[in-house]
Amino acid sequence: MVAKKGSRGGTVGEDAGEELSRVPLQAILLADSFATLFRPITLERPKVLLPLVNAPMIEYTLAWLESAGVEEVFVFCCAHSKQVIEYLENSNWLNQPNFLVSTIESYNAMSAGDALRLIYEKNVIHGDFVLVTGDTVSNMPLTQALKEHKERKKRDSNAVMTMVIKQSKPSPITHQSRLGTEELFMAIDPETKELLYYEDKADTSKGTLTLDKTMLLDRSSISLHNDKQDCYIDICSPEVLSLFTDNFDYQHLRRHFVKGLLVDDLMGYKIFTHEIHSSYAARVENYRSYDTISKDIIQRWTYPLVPDIQFLQNSLTKLERRGTYRASDVGLSRSAKMGPFTVIGSRTTIGKHSEVSNSVIGEDCVIGSNVSIDGCYIWNKVNIEDGCRLKHAIVCDGVTMKSGAVLEAGVVLSFKVIIGQNFVVPAYSKVSLLQQPVKQDSDEELEYADNSSGNIEITLPNTADVLEEELRTEVSDLQIQAASEVGGAGFIWSVGEKGLEEEWRHSVAPISADRLVEIIKSAADELDISNAESNILPPSGELGLDSGNESDDGRDDLTHFENEVEATFLRAIHENVEEDHIILEVNSLRLSYNLASTDCAGALFYAMMKYAVDTPHGSAGELLKITDGVIGKWEKLLKYYLLSLDEEIEVILKFEEMCLESTKEYANLFSQILHLLYDKDILQEDGILRWESEKEQADESDKVFVKKAEKFLQWLKEASEEED
Repeated sequence: MVAKKGSRGGTVGEDAGEELSRVPLQAILLADSFATLFRPITLERPKVLLPLVNAPMIEYTLAWLESAGVEEVFVFCCAHSKQVIEYLENSNWLNQPNFLVSTIESYNAMSAGDALRLIYEKNVIHGDFVLVTGDTVSNMPLTQALKEHKERKKRDSNAVMTMVIKQSKPSPITHQSRLGTEELFMAIDPETKELLYYEDKADTSKGTLTLDKTMLLDRSSISLHNDKQDCYIDICSPEVLSLFTDNFDYQHLRRHFVKGLLVDDLMGYKIFTHEIHSSYAARVENYRSYDTISKDIIQRWTYPLVPDIQFLQNSLTKLERRGTYRASDVGLSRSAKMGPFTVIGSRTTIGKHSEVSNSVIGEDCVIGSNVSIDGCYIWNKVNIEDGCRLKHAIVCDGVTMKSGAVLEAGVVLSFKVIIGQNFVVPAYSKVSLLQQPVKQDSDEELEYADNSSGNIEITLPNTADVLEEELRTEVSDLQIQAASEVGGAGFIWSVGEKGLEEEWRHSVAPISADRLVEIIKSAADELDISNAESNILPPSGELGLDSGNESDDGRDDLTHFENEVEATFLRAIHENVEEDHIILEVNSLRLSYNLASTDCAGALFYAMMKYAVDTPHGSAGELLKITDGVIGKWEKLLKYYLLSLDEEIEVILKFEEMCLESTKEYANLFSQILHLLYDKDILQEDGILRWESEKEQADESDKVFVKKAEKFLQWLKEASEEED
């Protein structure tokens, strides 16, 4: 299990500390999302047991709850409940001395509302509790959020819930967050942090939102945001359970409960927000968020819940260069290539001349020769024969791909599917040994099912496990048809009611440039361009204030990001903050501003160089010596973000910019410091020479520092020739 970050419950003041000791902090973990966005996979296995970077999703949630000071967790199981209960019984979670995990099983619950009503009847919750789903990944401490919630409750008994939110800007083109969720609009009281408005189904094409003017009656201002992410982590008072019991219309946690309380003037119950900045929190809601959160785990935004720290009974993997993780017993051919941000599980073998990059491969997989795997998630015991090509796909346990088979972008192969020799599975296809269910449920009955095609397990009288057996029997009688569809064994499911658009919006495959051009063109056709400026929703901020020039938003964001990274770095120096904690904060800032890893490298380099030049010195020689000391002390931190030549070039470009603008004192030391960075293995020869080559076609005014470093560059080339 994860090592504790501090004492249980944290330091929340003497009164709160005593209260926590009297009433153990409890949590409700919903092990059923009541959605169908992960079909066909979830017809056979519950979502919370699906592997996320080779560990079941529920492991991340339980490990976080334990480390955050929760002492008792009730795991609510519905779909495939037997599988969840059996998994927990075979794990160590039921045997932890200070962390009690119990299961509550139901065959009838059709929503989160039903689940909470059943838990209320059992009378097991005795105080404030944390409400999460079993697909939540977080490393946030709960101490401050709990303290705020309890203090508010003392002042106002109607303050029944605190929602955790985080900054996350949606794409201005797709109006989606990086997690593949729809653009979320929230109105928040900037002083009290009370939530006043919540809408995740806004019609952005109209360019307007309608708010009730009574929001401003007792407030001087409200802040309207479209740059917040709902983390689906709620701190609730016991009254929340009774509210669900009193209102059987409450099914969906957000669509019904939250929106219901916001418009209910009679009861007067209030919801507040707690925004996190330096911690991670996200929920695996669809295939795109599965891809995004997997990448965040690999890139260590979720520390300590990362592959090389053993937080469950998985085999430990070792962190290597360029963000790669490999188990000790992996069989990797000498000619095989393992690209950046790749995880390879225990006992997996990879054949000659195969290439794997930006992917996760599970345990006991056999990858043949000349196989290309990019951006994929290969689970356990998968057999991929020679010459196969896979790009941005999910491949479940026990799948076999015959030689020469191809998976195009966005493909999902469910359990034990067989893809025939040289067969090409079309983009965004879902293939399963189970036929596509015909019966549809209404979306309103499904928790979080914003784009659902129905959930057969909860509408038929059979339990999910009985249904699974019936479908398997039906499939066994139709193997000829199955084989004819994919050249092996499996049914290709038809596209859902919402069409192909929903498939690529929620896919693990990135949205193609052609698709983005289509979206922009479509938006331009629908909008009256001449009136666009007056109709488009303003960026987040207080209502009534001038939003400023939106064209500068990108640059302003980068400037704010660099300023915050600099402040983080200075605080680390003065408070002796560990490097891991700096990385956590910088990673969190990057997520908040929706920037690239290259921006992290440039911002940290700027902070270090700015600190050096601001240190008192009397000559250029002293400045060089100070810079050498600063870089030497923090080189490991800087190297963490130098994952490729792109990041190295970004550092050199940032140094050029500093020499020309903010710290001109470095201009005459450019060549010496470039040499210093090379000597410390911060910049590689290839990166420096590529920077020079990219400047060849530039204007003479842009070659100033290439000329200053001319002798050093020549020395590099001659040294390289001597080595050759």
